[in-house]
Amino acid sequence: MAVTVKNLIPPKQAENSQTTQYTAANCKTIIDKFTVTNTNTANVTFSVNLVALAGTAGTANLIVKARSIVPGETYLCPELVGQVLEDGGFISTLAGAATSLTITASGREIT
Repeated sequence: MAVTVKNLIPPKQAENSQTTQYTAANCKTIIDKFTVTNTNTANVTFSVNLVALAGTAGTANLIVKARSIVPGETYLCPELVGQVLEDGGFISTLAGAATSLTITASGREIT
């Protein structure tokens, strides 16, 4: 068994449509940190789904639901820390406005 520390989602602007940001490919993944920073001048909502292999983002796998991020705030997403994605599972996000939230995540891949 090998453990690799990895930047799961390099810093990027979150899309305002449901978007897969990371997929656990041939590994199990543990999320260690996930941050969301509002670079806009208004509140913006943010949602995160942790989806199993062959699944789709929906209410059954919604971990962060429409969390309002205020301008200038960096939210650390404690709900995601320690969560595990099995092989083929993925992180999907949805921002309330395009080009308003910067996201990044790091964790460990276990093979």
